[in-house]
Amino acid sequence: MKVITIKQPFATLIAEGIKEYEFRTWKTKYRGELLIHAGKGIDQKAMKKFEHYHFDYPSGCIIAKVNLSDCIKIDDKARKMLEEKDSTVYSSIIKHTDWDGYGFKLDHITKIKPIPVSGKLSLWDYDYKGE
Repeated sequence: MKVITIKQPFATLIAEGIKEYEFRTWKTKYRGELLIHAGKGIDQKAMKKFEHYHFDYPSGCIIAKVNLSDCIKIDDKARKMLEEKDSTVYSSIIKHTDWDGYGFKLDHITKIKPIPVSGKLSLWDYDYKGE
């Protein structure tokens, strides 16, 4: 199954169903099931911003299964949609109008028991058996 590695706290925000879009500078044609891997990288500024959730933020493990249903170009229309959806979660994308990238739409989000594994760049494969 395909996997994407994401820094904390964003991986957990996805696993908890709060963040429905993940952002990259590259687009993907891939659609389907995707595992969310919480990388070892931590965005300390974002951790402070979302500390009010009081979640656990594991690292170095797969923590959720989602469906990647779309890949959208981030333009003014997309920024407006993201602002209406959740201006706090998506504030960095909304504010950086010069950022040129893509949003991966994630739905059917299911938290899973953490599976320790090293992350990789881009989309990568993991032999997931519904652990």
